[in-house]
Amino acid sequence: MRWKLVFLAPVVLLAFALFIALGGFVVQLLWNWLMPAIFGWPALTFWQALGLLALCRILFGGFSARGGPGSRVRRRMAEKWEHLPPEKRARLRRCLGERFGGGAAAGAGDAQ
Repeated sequence: MRWKLVFLAPVVLLAFALFIALGGFVVQLLWNWLMPAIFGWPALTFWQALGLLALCRILFGGFSARGGPGSRVRRRMAEKWEHLPPEKRARLRRCLGERFGGGAAAGAGDAQ
């Protein structure tokens, strides 16, 4: 079992590094193909493309592999919503509609 780990760890690290390098290379190729021709922006080096890829991952993707904490919150709220009786759902929807400007239209999608 131990020799498998010793052999597998460097292979996994190498595969991860190649995956990241391939991503940077693809971003560089796409950027240098499209952006200078369309917008007149300068071409990127490989390291700039890798930095742009990392920046986009931080800003838009987060660090979680399963969609981040937002998806957990949405799933938990959906479960709570499913367990609410229809009267409480309607009252909550009406209150939220009044508070956030939905008015009577907020209760229109209640029939599920």
